[in-house]
Amino acid sequence: MARFQREHLETLLAVVDHGTLDAAARALSITPSAVSQRLRAMEQQAGRVLVRRTVPVVPTAAGEVVLRHARQARLLDEETARALDGDTGSVPSIPLAVNADSLGTWFLDALARVRADTEVVFDLHREDQDRTAELLRAGTVMAAVTAEADPVQGCSSVALGIDRYRAVAAPAFVERYLADLDLRAASERRVLDRLDGVPLVDYDRDDDLQQGYLRTVLGHAPHGPRHFVPTSADFARAVGLGFGWGLLPEAQCTALMARGELVELVPGRHADVALWWQRWNLASPLLERVTAAVRATAAERLHPPR
Repeated sequence: MARFQREHLETLLAVVDHGTLDAAARALSITPSAVSQRLRAMEQQAGRVLVRRTVPVVPTAAGEVVLRHARQARLLDEETARALDGDTGSVPSIPLAVNADSLGTWFLDALARVRADTEVVFDLHREDQDRTAELLRAGTVMAAVTAEADPVQGCSSVALGIDRYRAVAAPAFVERYLADLDLRAASERRVLDRLDGVPLVDYDRDDDLQQGYLRTVLGHAPHGPRHFVPTSADFARAVGLGFGWGLLPEAQCTALMARGELVELVPGRHADVALWWQRWNLASPLLERVTAAVRATAAERLHPPR
């Protein structure tokens, strides 16, 4: 079994995190040649290629395994030093993956609970909930909010709850595109048929929430024009400004509906996204603290898991 030197593991982390050998060299205050030599030494020791020298650098499957080990070793070393020596002057960093809507509604509140009694910095990676688990597999993050229930190898998985979405639009949008439709009396099918052809807001081209909402009833993706607004707060603002209709988490739209600033298009029909928390199986008090805060906040802010 390969036993890597600590400075070699830190070099691998720097190369992957900074994306290039030159950037890693600057972060480590060594030369690019020294970075390259350390990588070659690790690869000779492992007997396989660990990174693809692309821009940015990408770890291979073997590199992902070593990368996870490097992050775990760094965290455990930092926690051991703090336990033995108290405040060492260094602040541990926890890389986490989270979807945009959770980040924009409840996830930062969970991390604030940790920060209230623990010195830590967070390296947040925003990704769709259907893809955050990939960052766990790659060794990029230590834990993730994900839609994937089955645990990634080397991880545990617990249900967080249901994030419920409502189909909403601005009153001006309803007046412009749906004025002849009485939303309170019209059948669900009739409203959905009308939504098929009017403008909608999508997060990005991979966002299937609005598409799937109509597809399950109509049998096809909507035909209407699509706006793409790739941040959670700006997505909600675009809907509120009348760009198109969209599905918003209840945390973003309930108060606006109560004030009449948004209109629910199909009352009683919603889209539910089940969220899970996956984390490395690592005996880390800090990771345990983060997990406890995330689970507690999710229990307060999400619908109970099924």
